[in-house]
Amino acid sequence: MSIAIPISEHTAAQNNHHKGLTPLERISEALKAHPHIAISFSGAEDVLLIELAVQSKVPFSVFTLDTGRLHPQTYAFIETVRNHYHINIKCLHPDAQALGDFTSSKGMFSFYNDGHQQCCAIRKVAPLSQQLAGLDAWITGQRQDQSPTRSDVHLVQLDGNFKGRGDTLLKYNPLADLSSSDVWSYIRMLEVPFNPLHQMGFVSIGCEPCTRAVLPNQHEREGRWWWEEATQKECGLHK
Repeated sequence: MSIAIPISEHTAAQNNHHKGLTPLERISEALKAHPHIAISFSGAEDVLLIELAVQSKVPFSVFTLDTGRLHPQTYAFIETVRNHYHINIKCLHPDAQALGDFTSSKGMFSFYNDGHQQCCAIRKVAPLSQQLAGLDAWITGQRQDQSPTRSDVHLVQLDGNFKGRGDTLLKYNPLADLSSSDVWSYIRMLEVPFNPLHQMGFVSIGCEPCTRAVLPNQHEREGRWWWEEATQKECGLHK
């Protein structure tokens, strides 16, 4: 007689299992486990996820958030990745009416005065929520060393922010226990294309008005929303 394992215990067992796998094996197993799963590509080091998915030889899909405020180099890089891997990348866009109402009433740079949450909610969270509603799981490039708010990121976890096709949505973070140095070692070893902004001092790359280069020995997230407290440096995608 089989006994149903509560989803929390099941996820914990998956997380422990993934600890013994390589990043390639983690992505391969995630892609094989779900008929409706996609890779979230941010236009930064997340390209390593695509490289590993290609190596897995398992069919996969990719989406990216086009907020309308990305750096020109990031838009060019998205095309570089599309052509390099010969893949389709689905671009998610904010709702035109909601964005128009927001910028008409508050202007283009209100986040410098009252925080970035409302802008990110329209440009990022809402379109992502719509995308994830059709998925069973998604794959992200989150790492534990990226910021204080991500120190407890697991390799496999339930997503408490969004709902998928069923009652739950799984989030796979196959790079969670890798350091930034580890990721860049992979990128150089595998000759993976990367955003040219990284060569200009940008480590964590987001929207152009909210991202700046960091100095040597500064933490990568210090270049994001630099006018805000460190524990607030999330846009709502991974709270």
